Amino acid sequence: MYRYKTKGTCSTEITFDIQEGKLKDVKFTDGCSGNLQGISKLLEGMEAKKAVSLLKGIKCGYKETSCPDQLSIAISKVLEH
Repeated sequence: MYRYKTKGTCSTEITFDIQEGKLKDVKFTDGCSGNLQGISKLLEGMEAKKAVSLLKGIKCGYKETSCPDQLSIAISKVLEH
């Protein structure tokens, strides 16, 4: 299980796992509960690399990042290692 402290978002932390290249058990702490639960369910079983390409660069309003963008950063860091 991986844990990532978010920066610049309402959510404060994301936990997730990657098994056989696919995302499992994505969970956000704080933030927009319904939206983040929906994102988590949609990502379940998705190839981690595909999730990064879909989520990278998404902004939330005036912010330079978003919860999905932060997840893409977290996944990228895990895949780099």
